[in-house]
Amino acid sequence: MSRGGLAQRLPRLWFRARLSPLLLPLLPLSWLFRGIAALRRFLYRKGILAAVALPVPVIVVGNLTVGGSGKTPLVLWLAERLRARGRHPGIVSRGYGGGEAVRPVLPDSAAAAVGDEPLLLARRGGVPVFVGRDRAAAGKALLAAHPECDVLVSDDGLQHYRLARRVEIAVFDRRGAGNGRLLPAGPLREPLARLAGVTAVVFNGGAANVPAAGAPCFPMHLFGRRFTALDDPRKTCSAEDLRGKNLHALAGIGDPSRFFAQLAAMGLEFSAHPFPDHQAYGADDLAFARHGVLLMTEKDAVKCAGLALSEAWVLPVEACIDDAPDGSSLLDIILEKLHGRTSA
Repeated sequence: MSRGGLAQRLPRLWFRARLSPLLLPLLPLSWLFRGIAALRRFLYRKGILAAVALPVPVIVVGNLTVGGSGKTPLVLWLAERLRARGRHPGIVSRGYGGGEAVRPVLPDSAAAAVGDEPLLLARRGGVPVFVGRDRAAAGKALLAAHPECDVLVSDDGLQHYRLARRVEIAVFDRRGAGNGRLLPAGPLREPLARLAGVTAVVFNGGAANVPAAGAPCFPMHLFGRRFTALDDPRKTCSAEDLRGKNLHALAGIGDPSRFFAQLAAMGLEFSAHPFPDHQAYGADDLAFARHGVLLMTEKDAVKCAGLALSEAWVLPVEACIDDAPDGSSLLDIILEKLHGRTSA
């Protein structure tokens, strides 16, 4: 297989339960990656490399695997629940493709400048959002501009040890940890033993075959009821309104099959068009839907606005997080940590 062909197939190979023979040549690089990750974490834990402690507590929502796993809906859920409890959260993010500069994200920002997920957070979250490669610097800028914020939520950044944190939440989707190997032989950024130090583990789409090392585990499910028009979010329709039409569904997320399965569960028949995560769409990418109806995720919608489409609908989703088997609540555990107490 050519080097380019292997690069395209890597995600599919990574998320198989067993190590594919095609990945065996990458194992030495995987061992080297493990050593570098362990050394970097050791240097921060021992204070040899200094982490930046912000004047407000920080909640990091991240993952051990590459690609999306459902962090953005969880960040939105957290922002809403914290506001309901009288807190004033802000959100910081790296901003995929947005460059290194620290900047605020406004509802009318360009996705190419700030990243698709931060733009979605700014439109949906109702809280200040700042992006920057250095999340500690982004947090300082956010707090300077919005001194009322008393807690920050970092969208991704589990491995960004420069930013000190009070709470860590690791998110997995139904693909779990794949073959359990580190990059580039597998999808992991850090070994699964890292879960022993997180506050909680959230499984998007139900339980995944991941040893959580004793951390509290919470199932998360995403649900959407009605579609909104891409060109006018005030217009809505139901799945029933779409049945019988020539439907095309696109998804440029970590696991596009999640979105397609959600549409199928709503009783819709469609042609599926998966794209790479963070795909930057052009009109030619969507030519397949010129004579049909296009369905997409919110994350894709922020990059497709303005493209000439005959009819396009977006499915907004909400996160629902169940209590742990022992009855504990994710929000209560987080609030206890924020208040400086350890949950029982």
